[in-house]
Amino acid sequence: MPTAKAKSEVVLNCLIRDEITRILETNELDSTSLEKFAYFVIDNYRKKDPKPTKAKAANSTQKATKAKPLTLTQLKAAIYKHFEVKSTTELKKAGSFKMATDGMDDLNFNQKESWEKLYRKFVDVLPEETNQEGYGCINGINIFNYFKPWQVFNLDPQTASDDDIKNVYRALSKIYHPDVPNTGDAQIFDRLNTMYKSITAQA
Repeated sequence: MPTAKAKSEVVLNCLIRDEITRILETNELDSTSLEKFAYFVIDNYRKKDPKPTKAKAANSTQKATKAKPLTLTQLKAAIYKHFEVKSTTELKKAGSFKMATDGMDDLNFNQKESWEKLYRKFVDVLPEETNQEGYGCINGINIFNYFKPWQVFNLDPQTASDDDIKNVYRALSKIYHPDVPNTGDAQIFDRLNTMYKSITAQA
């Protein structure tokens, strides 16, 4: 954080103050923290990034290599177990599988991608897709690949109250509602609405 002297020499211009106001309107933050951060950026933006220590570099390597994709055999085994069958032939004939996949795009059982799609829908998050970041990712979940409302809302279905659910929905709406400048997104908001309806129906 800059010293008192540095703060007195630097004045946050209207662009920065307007941006602070915008962020405050879409997030539950306080202006003091944002102003401190603005001063910190002004004071440090020219400095070079510190070189990572050996320990940090090792941790980064471990994080990058810890999640190995499931093999085709592992994917099939997980799907067979879920639908209580022993082979792909049995799976295709199973009534529960036909009902569960009704409306899904055509599945090609010779392609790993189709098995991954089934795993995402019926089993769990693929190991290499945990804690995802980027467009469409909320609380580590890619909402376009997974329908995991409770994880996306970061709530426990056993303990979450109606108010908890509404509060999270409102907080997400302040970010992703199409009318929100810069962060609004109709596709994400539509997906969140579907998840919200699913959660409230279960609650």
